Amino acid sequence: MVRQGNIDSPPKTPLVPGFECAGIVEAMGDNTKGFEIGDRVMAFVNYSAWAEVVCTPLDFVYKIPDDMTFPEAAAFSMNFVAAYMMLFEVANLREGMSVLVHSAGGGVGQAVAQLCSTVPNVTVFGTASSSKHEAIKDSVTHLFDRNADYVQEVKKISPEGVDIVLDCLCGENTGKGLSLLKPLGTYILYGSSNIVTGETKSFFSFAKSWWQVEKVNPIKLFEENKVIAGFSLLNLLFKQGRSSMVKTVMQKLISLYEQKKIRPLVDSLWALEEVKEAMQRIHDRGNIGKLILDVEKSPTPLMANDSTETSEAGEEEEEQEGDSDNKERTPFIP
Repeated sequence: MVRQGNIDSPPKTPLVPGFECAGIVEAMGDNTKGFEIGDRVMAFVNYSAWAEVVCTPLDFVYKIPDDMTFPEAAAFSMNFVAAYMMLFEVANLREGMSVLVHSAGGGVGQAVAQLCSTVPNVTVFGTASSSKHEAIKDSVTHLFDRNADYVQEVKKISPEGVDIVLDCLCGENTGKGLSLLKPLGTYILYGSSNIVTGETKSFFSFAKSWWQVEKVNPIKLFEENKVIAGFSLLNLLFKQGRSSMVKTVMQKLISLYEQKKIRPLVDSLWALEEVKEAMQRIHDRGNIGKLILDVEKSPTPLMANDSTETSEAGEEEEEQEGDSDNKERTPFIP
């Protein structure tokens, strides 16, 4: 989405993408406290994370737990902080509630599923490409094909709907999500991957997605007792100065990790030179979890039948995800 210019006010090109990373502290500014040279850390970065050396303010840096690997750390911060804040800070997830999450096979979707499992009796409805169902079926309560009529499928199981809808797709899914909300339910938009449908920015895709978004009437929200919200972790961190709030959430998440209640899901590792192929895997919706650029990894020679042809865009950005049977890479196994 950054590459296509669909992110709000990206820097002018040439730019280095990337908002999170993991590595070792090589140098610190004067009077920096709490860290030492050689510390293993993960960090948020306002662009420029896809690099061998990264500089970022102290407020965005966190120590990595001893048993967490660098690939896991690189996959941890953005997905789990976003999932946690949407579920607990915005939607106030509690025991016995129900959640619908799109792109359930992606990094944020899997973080949502894991965090929901830390609360008793939470029902998770997920949509994902059918090729991912076998791999993620145990992480959600009810799993639907992303192209199916999930509204009717959800209502067959829960006629009243759900308490929380997490939407990273936008477009027509906005109206569907709102229609599924129970009274006092919360719909949260945190992405718009339906805008991305190819290798280049498409005005048609943007216009179609915008046109399909249900126009929200505040009086209707009042009458139906529904809540609609938006969430952007990048804006919260880099434009709205809420790093202290995010730090509190990170402490809670690290504690959950150390209790072995959550764990980031790494799809695969890629060399920096393979960024094109890594992006193609996202466009093809082939990833389950996070793709990691590893500065120490050597490029993997492409096989003769590997394809780099353009296909429909992904649901995760990474953040966003059908089907890619011919671009498999060995997944990272810690």
